[in-house]
Amino acid sequence: MKNKQLVSVILLTFFVISFISNIIGPIIPDLIRTFDLSLTLVSLLPFAFFIAYGVTSIPAGILLETFHEKKVMLMAFGLATLGSLLIVLSPHYLTALLSLFLIGSGMAMLQVVINPLLRTAGGEEHYTNYSVWAQLIFGFASFLSPMVYQYFIGINLPWLSLYILFIGISAVMMFVTVSTPFPKVELAQDEKPGAIAIHLELFKNKQVILYFLAMLCYVGTEQGIATWISQFLQTYHGLNPQTDGANTIAYYWGLMTAGGILGIVLLKLLDSRIVLVAFTFLAMIALAFALYGNATMALIAFPLIGFFASVMYPIIFSLALNSVSEHHGSFAGIIVTGIVGGAIFPFIVGGIGDIFGLKTGMSILFLSMGYIFSIGFWAKPLVSNKRIFD
Repeated sequence: MKNKQLVSVILLTFFVISFISNIIGPIIPDLIRTFDLSLTLVSLLPFAFFIAYGVTSIPAGILLETFHEKKVMLMAFGLATLGSLLIVLSPHYLTALLSLFLIGSGMAMLQVVINPLLRTAGGEEHYTNYSVWAQLIFGFASFLSPMVYQYFIGINLPWLSLYILFIGISAVMMFVTVSTPFPKVELAQDEKPGAIAIHLELFKNKQVILYFLAMLCYVGTEQGIATWISQFLQTYHGLNPQTDGANTIAYYWGLMTAGGILGIVLLKLLDSRIVLVAFTFLAMIALAFALYGNATMALIAFPLIGFFASVMYPIIFSLALNSVSEHHGSFAGIIVTGIVGGAIFPFIVGGIGDIFGLKTGMSILFLSMGYIFSIGFWAKPLVSNKRIFD
């Protein structure tokens, strides 16, 4: 049964998750300056945020079975409020680590809730359509977040004022959630997360391991770039991180959204593996220009990476689920856990950057992109994407 009010709340939640999650990259130079941090220490801040996905996702599923969607969403927004309040009241490095972990935990809980809830609220027959809208809204929020940061800086508000805004946003979302009627969500048997034995059985499947690593590499690449763009432009080209850096990150996310629209069209014409290979190859070329070109090249190439990376997530996810014949719910949970790549890769980049320079650190992303590129050659899905000429 369709529930348009709840669908609107879910789409708004996608916006909020993206808006809050993707502010870390633009404020990295501020965090370095405020807390006097090395690249390694500052990289622990996005690490704390994204590691929460690995720690929280499975417990969130258990909570969902016990307390259901509305209460878990309220808990999630409560954690985001608490985390934002903590860093505002005690702006120190260690409290920032805890703060970002709490906020990341809240975002992870929301992700666990809203994807199956969208299918129920919007109707199964409309799920694909709503999922596309959710990704577009997610991308728009990613584009808008650095712009809001830039506006705050322009009117002489400190970066911490963003977390005051997040407190307000989370409080509003708690009110909206309380005010919205929620239907009972019934998952199909194959969508439900299975027992530990099923997960262990899946991990014996080589395809499961390969696609888990693929998601680890994708999110690691996405965040490894977004996290360090602003600091890279300041370090190597002397550009202002609060203007040039924030703009470049915004266009990185904005072009990722635009690329996703083109990807939808191309996937109606071509095999998804061909699209993945072509876009990943172009993303690697763009990364080379961004890291080793001049300032003008970097300002153009970094956003282009976002454009070419746009098809990676949906293609990896669809190839993965179409490569096994059963236990899709459990497999999807394993793949989503790969989001912890967003913690691992920025940390590796920072650690290498402290020793050999940030340019060398970011160059490891050629390895993660290379792995994604290889998927187009070894993937053997049981079902290929439907094309209009089939």
